Amino acid sequence: GGWLGITTPEAYGGHGMGITEASILLEEVAASGAGMNGASSMHLSIFGMHPVIVHGSEELKQRTLPRIVDGDLHVCFGVTEPGAGLDTTKITTFARREGDKYIVNGRKVWISKAMESEKILLLTRTTKFEDAKKKTDGLTLFLTDLDRSKVDIRPIKKMGRNAVTSNELFIDNLEIPVEDRVGEEGKGFKYILDGLNPERMLVASEALGIGRAALRRGVQYANEREVFGRPIGMNQGLQFPLADSLARLDAAELVLRKATWLYDNGKPCAREANMAKYLCADAGFQAADRALQTHGGMGYSEEYHVARYFREARLTKIAPLSQEMVLNYLGEHVLGLPRSY
Repeated sequence: GGWLGITTPEAYGGHGMGITEASILLEEVAASGAGMNGASSMHLSIFGMHPVIVHGSEELKQRTLPRIVDGDLHVCFGVTEPGAGLDTTKITTFARREGDKYIVNGRKVWISKAMESEKILLLTRTTKFEDAKKKTDGLTLFLTDLDRSKVDIRPIKKMGRNAVTSNELFIDNLEIPVEDRVGEEGKGFKYILDGLNPERMLVASEALGIGRAALRRGVQYANEREVFGRPIGMNQGLQFPLADSLARLDAAELVLRKATWLYDNGKPCAREANMAKYLCADAGFQAADRALQTHGGMGYSEEYHVARYFREARLTKIAPLSQEMVLNYLGEHVLGLPRSY
């Protein structure tokens, strides 16, 4: 396996490496100039299958993981819904058991790569929210075919990261065989919960990479562009913001490295994972903003890459969760303050 199999166990064709290695890989992909377009195209294949690796049947793993590692099988992740957002327990897409299959109806939104994917890692309810003993009960996860005759896929027009589509899904009587279920019925929330901290670390690494790419472009332009007979980089008004961005990127990187080390060594890492996502997204976007500002009017044109970095870096402050939700977590679970939402 190549890059796509970096965290997949060797038994299924991967390299069996950790989140540290995966985060460095995605950071470098983004930093190369590919940005979120490049990183998002492989993000789910690199770690999104973690619930399947840990909780899926051996038959399901043998049937899907080697193809994902080879790049032959593309999978999208179907969790978010128009009426639920980050409140995953409130999803309403429902899977009704009928013999040896499930019949699924519902709607999903902001599903990356759905247009290009053969399969979907789909989270549904198998027990209605009001009938569940706990709000996290009754959610079931499937890895199944994205049958276009039963799923209407509609692309969403976006301001950036358009090499990877984001989509609305309208699911109408999609049939899923029991063997496509991941783990036990009703335990799906627990299964996806395992991957939340690593996902935040990987998006943090992508934000860091975009920031590095943008800063590199900003510094290059500041050295080459001459006004009034000297490089504009001589002016402290431009030089200091770029230097400040370097310091912020380096500081954010250290928190990210701590977070991935903790995860790979089986230690609690929620605090560091959330901080890494917050700091890297903030530093990455700020670097992109300052690189664009350094370019002046040309930064606003599509002739230079900094406009694209600016648009893509902005996404990392929203997804996979907003900066405000990170602060909610830190305030409540780290500082011990009352829940704020």
